[in-house]
Amino acid sequence: MAAAEPPGAGNLPQLAESLLCQLQENFQALTEKITLRIIFNLLLEEMGERIDDLEKHVADLMTEAGIENTDEESRH
Repeated sequence: MAAAEPPGAGNLPQLAESLLCQLQENFQALTEKITLRIIFNLLLEEMGERIDDLEKHVADLMTEAGIENTDEESRH
């Protein structure tokens, strides 16, 4: 006499496939978020370097023009 299948056992492959699809979707979404964060951080780093370069060029131009660039004076 064959053992009876538990209720819902016939749906097991479909449930497993559904779970795998959900995991794949969640993994894809997480991958996209991580990628966007990496790109954002790289852009922030590049912008910071450009700002530093710009500040240096402005300071050099001020020196060439004979203008003192003292941060202490602007803070008081």
